[in-house]
Amino acid sequence: MVGISHNEGDLFACQPELLGLFETLINVIFCAKDRAGTYVAVNSAFVRRTGRTSMAEVIGTRAADHFGPELAERYEEQDAHVVESGAPLYDELELIRRIDGELGWYLTTKLPVRGEVADVVGLVSVSRDLVTPSDDNVGLENLRGVVQHVQERHPGPIRVADLAEVAGCSEAQLERRMKRVFGVTATQHILRVRVEAATRMLADTDLPIAQVAAACGFYDQPDFTRRFGRLTGTTPAQFRVHASSPPGDPS
Repeated sequence: MVGISHNEGDLFACQPELLGLFETLINVIFCAKDRAGTYVAVNSAFVRRTGRTSMAEVIGTRAADHFGPELAERYEEQDAHVVESGAPLYDELELIRRIDGELGWYLTTKLPVRGEVADVVGLVSVSRDLVTPSDDNVGLENLRGVVQHVQERHPGPIRVADLAEVAGCSEAQLERRMKRVFGVTATQHILRVRVEAATRMLADTDLPIAQVAAACGFYDQPDFTRRFGRLTGTTPAQFRVHASSPPGDPS
């Protein structure tokens, strides 16, 4: 069963069955926070994400208790935007390091939770693991050529219109197919391929970060650092240091 804080559980007391569903979704990381950013409900996938062993170790804590400063700050900025504006955050692409050290792509959505008088009292967050699609799924949607085109040309400029031409369909059709197979838009897929290439170069070479940025299709080093940080919660230099550390450190 999803863990719920005894002190703040009233925020979700009317929805125990809904919360329980998140425990059955092994590819979905779920948490709920109050206005102060304190975790009041989590599922087991989230516990594993933090590197802890039980829900009791997570409930009542904050992001800074589990993640590195840059990543925790990023989460807190997202939370503050949702809580203060009351506006949802949809489909934020993130590269998350799992407890085993492997990297995985997730789409994160955060929604405000409102009280009886419509004030925002907290938020709920889900991060869905974008499991790599099978070759059959890619082939059925005629996207093999698109995948190959992005892999081969990601160091240079790529337009969605060019990818639609490769796929033999309109841009709107391409976007629907990309979402159906990969769970992301064409633009997000391009960025994902570039960041994956960058992570490999950062981990496997000593090339200057500016050269990594150019080799992976980013405009310049500041653009690379900004986009990389948005997706990973860390700078390229920090990622390079972490890549040489033993697996299992969730920070």
